Amino acid sequence: MQPPRSDFSFPAATQATGHHWAAWLPGCLGSTLARHVLTTLLISVAVAGILIYPFPFLYTTDYTIAAPNLPLHVWTDAQPLGIGGDKHVVEPDVIMRTIWVHGSYMEALNREVLLGALELQDEILGPTTNYNPRQPTNSIELLDQHADLSRKERDTFHVINGLTNQSWFFHSPLLYWACDAETIERDSSLLKTVNEKKTQPTSVNITLRHSIVFSGKSFEDRRLIAADALVVTLLHRPDSPVGRQWERKLERLVARRTDKWDVFPPNGVSAGSQLYEFQFRPISMQDAIVLSLAYSLTITYFLLSLSKIRAVKSKLGLIVTVVVQIAMSIISSLTVCAVLRIDLSRIPRAAYPLVLTAMSLENIFRLINSVILTPSDHSTSSRIGYAFGETGHVALASVVQNFLILWGLSKVVSSGVSAFCTFAAIAILFDFFYLSTFFLSVLSVDVRRTELSDALDKASFQNKRWSSENRPRQSLVDAVLQGRIALSTRIAGTIVMLGFVVVAQWHFFETAMTWSPAGFFRLLWKSSHPEASPSPYAEIHQARNPKSWLRLQDHETAKEVINVIKPWAHSYVARVYEPVVFVLKGANRNPPSGTRWFPDVVYDFAHHQLTPFIVTVLILIALVRLLMNYLLWDEMAEARGEDAIDDEPLISVKNLVNGHELDVVKLADTPDSHVISVGLDRRIRVWNLRYDFAGHVVSRPRSPLESPFPVLAMAVDDDSNWLALLSTDQVLLWSITEQRWGPSMPVELHAQRPEAFFFGPTRRKTLRSIIVVRHNGTLVELWPDIPDSVEHVVCKSPIACAVAITEKATAIHPQPRTSIVTLSRRAYIHHVAHRDGIWVSSEVKFDIKDNKEPHTLLPMQGFSSYLVGRSQSVDLVNLHTAKVIHSFQTEASQPRSVKFVYHGQRVGPQGRGTVSSLTLAYISEEDKDLVLQTYLPSENCDSICFSDPAAPAAGTSCTWTETRQVTRRIHNPGVWTPLRNGCVLGIRKKQDAAPRSPIQERLPAFAQSSLRRRARADSPPKHPKPDDTWEIWVITRLEREGDIETTPFIGQDDPAALIVSDLGPIVKVGSSSAAVGYGNVVKVIAVGHERFESAEEGHEAENIGLTSRRRRHPGPRPGAASSHRK
Repeated sequence: MQPPRSDFSFPAATQATGHHWAAWLPGCLGSTLARHVLTTLLISVAVAGILIYPFPFLYTTDYTIAAPNLPLHVWTDAQPLGIGGDKHVVEPDVIMRTIWVHGSYMEALNREVLLGALELQDEILGPTTNYNPRQPTNSIELLDQHADLSRKERDTFHVINGLTNQSWFFHSPLLYWACDAETIERDSSLLKTVNEKKTQPTSVNITLRHSIVFSGKSFEDRRLIAADALVVTLLHRPDSPVGRQWERKLERLVARRTDKWDVFPPNGVSAGSQLYEFQFRPISMQDAIVLSLAYSLTITYFLLSLSKIRAVKSKLGLIVTVVVQIAMSIISSLTVCAVLRIDLSRIPRAAYPLVLTAMSLENIFRLINSVILTPSDHSTSSRIGYAFGETGHVALASVVQNFLILWGLSKVVSSGVSAFCTFAAIAILFDFFYLSTFFLSVLSVDVRRTELSDALDKASFQNKRWSSENRPRQSLVDAVLQGRIALSTRIAGTIVMLGFVVVAQWHFFETAMTWSPAGFFRLLWKSSHPEASPSPYAEIHQARNPKSWLRLQDHETAKEVINVIKPWAHSYVARVYEPVVFVLKGANRNPPSGTRWFPDVVYDFAHHQLTPFIVTVLILIALVRLLMNYLLWDEMAEARGEDAIDDEPLISVKNLVNGHELDVVKLADTPDSHVISVGLDRRIRVWNLRYDFAGHVVSRPRSPLESPFPVLAMAVDDDSNWLALLSTDQVLLWSITEQRWGPSMPVELHAQRPEAFFFGPTRRKTLRSIIVVRHNGTLVELWPDIPDSVEHVVCKSPIACAVAITEKATAIHPQPRTSIVTLSRRAYIHHVAHRDGIWVSSEVKFDIKDNKEPHTLLPMQGFSSYLVGRSQSVDLVNLHTAKVIHSFQTEASQPRSVKFVYHGQRVGPQGRGTVSSLTLAYISEEDKDLVLQTYLPSENCDSICFSDPAAPAAGTSCTWTETRQVTRRIHNPGVWTPLRNGCVLGIRKKQDAAPRSPIQERLPAFAQSSLRRRARADSPPKHPKPDDTWEIWVITRLEREGDIETTPFIGQDDPAALIVSDLGPIVKVGSSSAAVGYGNVVKVIAVGHERFESAEEGHEAENIGLTSRRRRHPGPRPGAASSHRK
């Protein structure tokens, strides 16, 4: 059973069954998401808006119903000590005793309960009305340690009078009313008082937060509306007489007041106690250095990795996208943690982005690098789908792996670290979601855009896998810094995550840790204590049990307590006694049915913010949609409702009809993707492929004497403003932009076709000069706008071939330089350079082993080099040194059939040009097959350097002698041409019995159709219809598998379905298209997603030379290449 076929292909290495399905499923998802970019982006933005909008309402400095605010630069915790057999004895710094007073369920703020609690408080502590414990001295001597204290004696020991081993203090909700019964009686709104005084400090500057004086709270509109228990807390030093008095009086009180209260335990003695360590530890200098270093390394890695992507205008956009994705993942995770009541206040907030960033960047760059490796001739959705298919399952496996690790760690580490593990687990899930939607959508948009698309086309990583073996010529550090080895691997994020968990766990136990291997090994399991048991008084139905209440305490409270009892420290140890619980007799303790699942803040938010929340999310979605429509109005088909554009075949054909009445005999293209066609009907047509294939006809000349016919050659200037037409006796200029005739001037060709015709480098007035290289060995430079002309001698024998090479401006040569290389019929090669306004010709001589005469020249624009084609070899020659860089051995080839295509052009070390692959294409003299010889870098390199063979290649480049060669053959190639995106395209007549191509044997199983038909592959009829005669073939990914695909040249409803025996001329257009004449129709064949370029963009790939001539086959069998000369 085979999976459904998608429009992307996997390399042969991925065809194992398990891996195939693992890559196919995310590949289909990625392709679908990339095909519906706007929808996917809007979904991710909507989810982010839904989760981000509540964030400020859930995390506030006003800690009432919201989640605990994340501390800025402190570690906080409340950790039990001495559990699980730990024999380490710690003396407590303070002892905490509490009484809990309940009325009916969630009715502790009833006036009767408050007055009863005040009575209990005064019975235990003594009178507390208008409590002011300040005394002139803290020195007093007690004669009887077990006698009850007077009010003055009690207040003398208060900590406000000086910290001693006998100090004490307390906090109580009754302090809101100054512990005065009359004030409580007179208060007409108890809830209003409680909410207005929630920030009231005690005499020792401890804020009476609702969390420390109430238990089981209910909120609405950020206001407390109910509480289940009043909590009166006494904190005293170990030798405090107030603590001993508390115990005595509590026992007597219980024995005396059983008529009004149910007491648990019945004897009034606490059921037990537990040591807790409360921490409020500021980040140390060491912590700050480590965090700064970690963030610096992460940012450095991010910028270095981003610098390898050669998209200057897109880098800022990618940086913003990555930052936004990580921010959305973090905030979304914080929102979910708040809803799930996960306390994240134990760890400094600066630590939360670090781990997620480390784990997220590896997936992001893995996806980007995979997109770079995909061939640029495929559609955007295919490229994104293929890349996500290659990386999606790896990212998902990494997410599952880290999720399971975090889940396991959360069971054994301390509570603060456990909460962090939970947050990280949720965050990596959100990160994967946003990677699969938000980032994938933005990346898909960037691939469509000019900047990143050009960068992908020129990337030099085409032939390498990230899993390649170690390179002996580089150290690991050098390889990482140069971007050849990804610093972030599948386990890098896991290592960072585990390292941080260990560091965080150590922070919470550093005071109790012994520095030994065994102590370090026990670090993770230091707190592996059983979960807090439920309250022993189940019949009370407490809304929150004591242990849960203790864990809920805000870290700011811990800070304030530390400042009172241990101001020089960052933590303290408290012995916390189980509370003595008082329940008002007759109270109904049965909770109502249907308890709330989520915190009150969620319901409060839904009640008051639902309308602005929905409106904000809708406005956000609308703004994103408008922004995308504005930015991509001419680039993203889905924004205009054309979602089916990526469902088209890899090869598409469009017809330029109604332009000619007779056959097209000559074609030319311009840098900005215009096509100029000349027909036998003496009509010249200019087609603009960038704007719906609109065009105009070159009007009749001003007089019959200025007729451009017959048109021998055409040339277009670099700005695509002027079209130059060469007839038998004159040169005429036509303004493409203004659609009018320009100046003209006569020229003498001596009844011979020119060998080169192009715009020159100089100006004398407004127009650039025009160069005509004549067959007789001379060239003439014309300035039609003056008019003037200058003739130069190139060589003494007739010229058989001439090419022009234009070099970009440099610091040494601030103006572009144009050179001409000619080949004479006597096999002499001359280099004609433009120096000081004149053309200087010099003969090129070089030593070669092959003494066969050359038959063609090919310019290599951008490398200051050219190719010399011979019958069984091709020489790569440096333009300036005239040295042969390398000789490529070939089969016996037909004359002038050699062409080439390279991929991954870039500037390498020391300013040398490099490519990631070079393919020589030629027609074999023996069997007329098209032979493709592809040269790839050696295993240890990723590019090939155009340098002197005597000079070693620098960096990660190799020389031509170190390259690997892959040879392929195409049977019956027909008319063909290499495209600028690295593919080779051809049109041929079908044969009755097409033999199995040798290249098919090397294709993966899924593509065993090798010549894969978009139409039905039925056996051809005995008498083929016109639309069954011709077919288009394309071979892509020459640097990798070399996939071949075919499609009919003539559609069933094609208006050009004529009986045509031979094809017309063919020219390259744009980056992945070609135009070919077919009768009186010009057909534009696009491979993948074509983005027709502007003049500035197209000039980068433009090769200046003769326009194509109408092809004449030597016989019935298509053999030699098109006579189009590069």
